[in-house]
Amino acid sequence: MLAAPADLDEGALAAVLGRDWEITVTAMTYRPVGWGSHHWEVSDGGSRWFVTVDELETKRLTGSDSLEDGFARLRASLRSAVSLKDAGCEFVVAPVPTGSGEPTVRLGARFAASVFPLVAGQNPTCGDERSPEQRLRVLGMVVGVHTAPGGARRHALTDEFAVPFRDQVEAACAGGEVIDCGPYAHQVAELFSEHAGAIRSVLDRYDGMVAAAQALPERAVLTHGEPHPGNTMVTSDGGWVLIDWDTVLIAPPERDLWDLDPGDGSILAAYAAATGVSPLPEVLDLYRLRWDIADIAYDVSRFRRPHAGSADDDKSWDLLCSLVRRVCA
Repeated sequence: MLAAPADLDEGALAAVLGRDWEITVTAMTYRPVGWGSHHWEVSDGGSRWFVTVDELETKRLTGSDSLEDGFARLRASLRSAVSLKDAGCEFVVAPVPTGSGEPTVRLGARFAASVFPLVAGQNPTCGDERSPEQRLRVLGMVVGVHTAPGGARRHALTDEFAVPFRDQVEAACAGGEVIDCGPYAHQVAELFSEHAGAIRSVLDRYDGMVAAAQALPERAVLTHGEPHPGNTMVTSDGGWVLIDWDTVLIAPPERDLWDLDPGDGSILAAYAAATGVSPLPEVLDLYRLRWDIADIAYDVSRFRRPHAGSADDDKSWDLLCSLVRRVCA
């Protein structure tokens, strides 16, 4: 994210770090990296940490979910990352547990804070471009997650194929009175008025694909959820790691594979050779479509809540427009 939330007090964050992780903050710098969570580099004089703050509104599935529901989902995912690390998956950059063993804690009403080791390294790719060797290295980590001991999945929730904030998309398609909650509220209403029929057709197609995938529950494995280029790093000693574990779910393996194969089937064949499980084209298509629908829903939800027109809002609006027009083409 490009900027920290206006209503987040860094002093309160420092107090939580001291209380729950015994980190005495001597320096704290906001890092505008990634998309979806907020990040700080924190020093306690002797060690450095990477601190993540999540807005719990974005962890809900529907507008009627509570912030506690969102926190429970985040906690389950991060507990699974810790379990994977404990099971021997050294490539997992898991959260540092608090003194009481928790991977994340509430920070006021709207936020949750997590602490990670600061990893020295770099993202090995430029944008979405990955070499065959890089794809195979990521595949190796994905296979490690999917084949981890059964105990590593004991905290994970199961993917029910729900699109977070789908109810907001359907409400936008239905039209009606527009709540003037920010500069993009009316523009979203106009965009969805223009494309409502096409968006409903996309949702119907997705539902049909889900019904087919749900008929194969025995294929479910523990999944990362977003092993895209932005969530991989090469450390200073040349090792590969996988970061951002807030999307962990038990799901079909295709959840981690749809964006990893370059389109020639090479990664899918390598996965089948490593695991004995052949990826299904129809489930790959399901997760490819779900990614787009989820991005649309996330941004619609953002603009149907109070917003001020920040740089993050501007970027989200541009992404929403291009995505809706592409999906509906």
